[in-house]
Amino acid sequence: MPVHSNLTDHAASAHSDAPVRLGDFSLGPRVIRLSAMAVVIGAISSLVAYALLWLITVITNLAFYQRWSSLPATPQGHHLGWWVVAVPVVGALIIGLMARFGSEKIRGHGIPEALEAILLGRSFIQWKVALLKPLSSAISIGTGGPFGAEGPIIMTGGAFGSLFAQRFHLSSAERKTLLVAGAAAGMTAIFATPVAAVLLAVELLLFEWKPRSFIPVTVAASTAAVARGFLLESGPIFPVVPHETMSGAVIACAAAVGVLVGFGAGLLTVLVYGFEDLFQKLPLHWMWWPAIGALVVGIGGVFEPRVLGVGYESIHSLLRGEIVGTAVLGLLLAKALVWSAALGSGTSGGVLAPLLIIGSSLGAALAPWIHAGDDSLWALVGMAAMMSGSMRCPFTAIIFAAELTYDYHLLPALMVGSVASFGVNALLMKRSILTQKLSRRGQHITCEYSIDPFEFSRVQDVMDRDVPSIPAYLTLATYAECISRGEDVLARRQAALLLDDQRQLAGIITRGDLIRALQQPQAATMTVMEAGSTELVVTYPEEPLHTALAKMLDHEIGRLPVVNPAAPSQVLGYLGRTAILSARMRLHHEETVRQKG
Repeated sequence: MPVHSNLTDHAASAHSDAPVRLGDFSLGPRVIRLSAMAVVIGAISSLVAYALLWLITVITNLAFYQRWSSLPATPQGHHLGWWVVAVPVVGALIIGLMARFGSEKIRGHGIPEALEAILLGRSFIQWKVALLKPLSSAISIGTGGPFGAEGPIIMTGGAFGSLFAQRFHLSSAERKTLLVAGAAAGMTAIFATPVAAVLLAVELLLFEWKPRSFIPVTVAASTAAVARGFLLESGPIFPVVPHETMSGAVIACAAAVGVLVGFGAGLLTVLVYGFEDLFQKLPLHWMWWPAIGALVVGIGGVFEPRVLGVGYESIHSLLRGEIVGTAVLGLLLAKALVWSAALGSGTSGGVLAPLLIIGSSLGAALAPWIHAGDDSLWALVGMAAMMSGSMRCPFTAIIFAAELTYDYHLLPALMVGSVASFGVNALLMKRSILTQKLSRRGQHITCEYSIDPFEFSRVQDVMDRDVPSIPAYLTLATYAECISRGEDVLARRQAALLLDDQRQLAGIITRGDLIRALQQPQAATMTVMEAGSTELVVTYPEEPLHTALAKMLDHEIGRLPVVNPAAPSQVLGYLGRTAILSARMRLHHEETVRQKG
């Protein structure tokens, strides 16, 4: 095959594979389409959240007061006496049957299941999960389960976001964005905390900080915030009298409270999974475990009725400083015990509201030993610190506490307490209360976000400038002899670039091409051009390594010629797998090698 006949074809191929335009973000016009979809998902998730709250209220009235009503009601005012023990048990039996014969995915607190769908399920969620999860959660909470609605609505909102996305031709990354958009919208509709919902999406669900996902998620949360004003009441969920500007003493005490709450968050995680281990040892099918956990809940409700149900009223009372002394300790211990037992049994319910109660109770319990601020201040700091330490989401916890109360003067104290708790718990525990569930299923995730070194580095930073090249007219035998003698760069590379008489790129030959060609009858007279390939995939010096690596994966090849964008036949370098890995090694050295300046 003549060499010059392929130069025009190669040049056309190189030009069709034009260099990527570099920019601050990998943002394209498809974000507009995703944002439009996010508006619909935000509205749907708001309606689902409203339906879930309505259903919880109706079931609470039926279970504890034997009346059909959607008026607000709490289990604390019941007159069932010891019969109250049976109410959560009946609810748990129903949930066990739903999980056994409906979908096992309704078990758990919601956020780990959403993480699992994102990480392993390519952001696909089934219809029956979207329907059964809110129903099972409403039954669990409505019959006295000590859970919150946020975990189920995050899973349910995410499910509807995923189902909506599945109606269109989208990538897995785009489905993930819409799934998380539904989750953020659901959380916003429940708590009226749009900023915290977006931060929760970034810290726990998206696993990235990119405009392509951040913008649609923000659109969905904003839509839900507007819709909530029509469906539910507006304003903060737990309004309090704002505190004054923080002093140095308060900030120092907030750090101490955060440290103590961080240890408490670790103990709470151990308690939850300790109960789970106990249930695993029972000689019973897991369908019956929620009923046993509910028995603990019912007995706890006899002695401390405030542990039953969501407990928003208890949270508000703690934040107003209305629960003090031994009552705080009783609520703290009882809620931690019954919630851990119920959650460890594998029933359906969320973690956020219980963490708010336990954290605010712990903060209020520490208040008498703190000679600064008041009980309500330390209840709020403890609440944010518990959320931050247990769920490993400090930014979300800070803003969430502020949005729940509109007490923005406390931001410095919330920040110090939340970060202190986060630091202590991260040092103390390898996993959070959420990721521990995934770890027990054999899955590993890392929650540290950083710039991908393949995005940060460019081809010219790592490419081999000592190019393995040979004349295109060289015979196979001569090329094989050069390799066998271990000549310079040819012996160290798995491919060689083919150059014509003008030293212009004409093709490439790999070791595999060489072996296959040597088995042909005409191998003795064949040239490397005839054995190699002229349909080249190339890269450019200014391209990010991520783009070059994507080309390799898309075309199932292991090396690329680096050419001049202005003259696609002019070779500037050679990019192989080893060069690409050197970018990762540089990051490793920056993290581990210590030296003086």
